[in-house]
Amino acid sequence: MTIATMRTALTQDDIRRLVRGDSAESRANAAHKICRRIDTTDLTQEEQESARQILDMMCADAAVLVRRALAVTLRNSPKLPRDIALKLAKDIDIIAVPVLKNSPMITDEDLVEIVLSGSSEKQVAIAQRAALGEGLTEVIALYGSKEAVEAASMNEGAAFSDDAFAGVLKRFANDNDVKAALVSRSSLPMHVTEKLVNMVAGELFDRLVNTHELPPQLAIEIAAGTRERATLDLVEQAGLSTDPARFVQQLHLNGRLTPSVIMRALCLGHMTFVEHALAELGGVPHAKAWLMIHDAGALGLKTVFERAGLPSGMFTAFRLAIDIYHKTDMDGGPGDKERFRQRMVERVLTQFQAIPRADLEYLLDKLDALDNARERGVVAA
Repeated sequence: MTIATMRTALTQDDIRRLVRGDSAESRANAAHKICRRIDTTDLTQEEQESARQILDMMCADAAVLVRRALAVTLRNSPKLPRDIALKLAKDIDIIAVPVLKNSPMITDEDLVEIVLSGSSEKQVAIAQRAALGEGLTEVIALYGSKEAVEAASMNEGAAFSDDAFAGVLKRFANDNDVKAALVSRSSLPMHVTEKLVNMVAGELFDRLVNTHELPPQLAIEIAAGTRERATLDLVEQAGLSTDPARFVQQLHLNGRLTPSVIMRALCLGHMTFVEHALAELGGVPHAKAWLMIHDAGALGLKTVFERAGLPSGMFTAFRLAIDIYHKTDMDGGPGDKERFRQRMVERVLTQFQAIPRADLEYLLDKLDALDNARERGVVAA
């Protein structure tokens, strides 16, 4: 089958305009229509071969508009042959960027080669792909332009190895834009956070220490003001901790595992921290504390509460918060953690009025923050 005799899926008129169009605009319009049909129509093997001939023709067209139409229209398509995708990826930036950013037909090996030899704009496009493997991210971190490294750092789909993080911190130790991009990630390894603490200042320092997990002793030192001045919330740090037992132990050793910290954490739904806190203060294993809090009735809860040495006047509020926690579910949707916290705080504030003033003000501040986040669209309603 020749291009001239292709049937149904690719119309004769469009093909004629592509081959003989007087202007680049006319050929680009035909290219767009043909690419759409190729992408959305099931073609026979014979038609696929004819379609490939047409794509080759577009890719070789001298007009940027035609090649751009091909790149943009088939940027996400699995029907774009890999060799043609690579030709487009190595074309001028305006043509290459859509393919580099989106095409599933280009391998990580192909992308590494382009990072090492391509323009900054091409590197940025690669850094913005929905998913980047550790190897590709590492090449960008070590050899990419500042703009590409910044884009990868802000890309939650980019998997960073320890070497990639180390490379970024070494290359851009004095660049606040790149460091801000790292701080903006939803999570950072603890050792990376610890390094950044000594590399950032001011508002960036505050954001770092209040949104990323810190080594327990460092968190306590910052909260106590022995590092740099910052408003560090130990309750939020407790919620971030991946090792709550160690975090609780350090708080206890430093005299910071107070009833107020435990109550505030409970009202925000940081139950794992609360369990470990009562286990630490009560001198019982975590598993036993968990059982007494959740599965041994009111008597079990009162026993572990008293064993932990918490003030008796706080028990009613504590028991109420535990009940609310058990009756409040995460819904599994986007932002469910924040909505769960908001419901917890709202219900505690609604159902128990005798909260100490300092804790009341703390919870109201948290509720305001959650409300503001929802208004900005950060937390879904």
